[in-house]
Amino acid sequence: MISEKQRPAGASASVTAQIKERALQLGFSKVGIARAEGLTEEHSRLQDWLARGLNGQMKWMERDPLQRSDPRRFFPPAQSVIVVALNYYTEPQHEIGRSEPLTGKISRYAWGDDYHEVVAGKLRELLSWIKAKWSETDGKVCVDIQPMMDKAWAARAGLGWIGKHTNLITQEFGSWVFIGELLLNLDLEADETVVADQCGSCTLCIDACPTAAIVEPYLLDANRCISHATIESRATEIRADVARHLEGWLYGCDICQDVCPWNQTPIATTDSRFEPREDNVNASLANILELTPESYAARFRRSAMKRAKLSGLQRNARALVNAAGADVSSGSGAIP
Repeated sequence: MISEKQRPAGASASVTAQIKERALQLGFSKVGIARAEGLTEEHSRLQDWLARGLNGQMKWMERDPLQRSDPRRFFPPAQSVIVVALNYYTEPQHEIGRSEPLTGKISRYAWGDDYHEVVAGKLRELLSWIKAKWSETDGKVCVDIQPMMDKAWAARAGLGWIGKHTNLITQEFGSWVFIGELLLNLDLEADETVVADQCGSCTLCIDACPTAAIVEPYLLDANRCISHATIESRATEIRADVARHLEGWLYGCDICQDVCPWNQTPIATTDSRFEPREDNVNASLANILELTPESYAARFRRSAMKRAKLSGLQRNARALVNAAGADVSSGSGAIP
């Protein structure tokens, strides 16, 4: 009799169930499986979005968009896509008072440790476990930086739906989730249930965006987006039409998520690595402006905020200081 460890690459319902159970044991909040195939409709929408220049300065998205929509072009042996979601919501809130020293808000996803490392670490553990049980397995871990359409795959695997703000929304955790994938050469049973769009007639995210970056439901213009301006943009200064409406955001922006009805009764994450680091909810702009390359590297070690680079963070801080008309040279400026 062939042992389970020697089983050929084709996988049964039992194998699929075991892999899902193990993913949850490793701490993932949700797991689903999709067939590794081309995302035809999603590819068409991506092409249209790129053709309209709505990707802003994210020029890397223009490189081989066909690979981005078909995992087999990235990992040829792929037969299945395991998609995981990890809740990152923590209880602290941004300060909204106006008497505190001049600070800048940081997007919730970047408060703690770099999610790329956390999610990828768990996926590597899952892959190692699968390989130990089924020796012919080969796989590829994907977390954001690989050419995968993360939100589209999460929707395809039944984890949730893509909301009008273009973020994935889950019924259990709202949009406060990180997404990752594990491409496998195993033929697993795919989840056939698609979660229906439950945004309905709600337009709160569209109405709340201060820069009108959500130009229509399900369509984001990155050129106008505060998150793009404060994270992805490498411009020396933030474009004026965005800088006028930063609303205190130093790094990223959560406005469209904060107003979403699906995020009003959040469940706190069980992963302590996403708890805020010191000065990482509302950061002192004076401290940001005083950072040196050395102190920047030390402070943001293993943090997603490295994405903006020191020059970007200090550019953002200057924009907020200018908008507030405050003097932070002594660290005591306050928003008027």
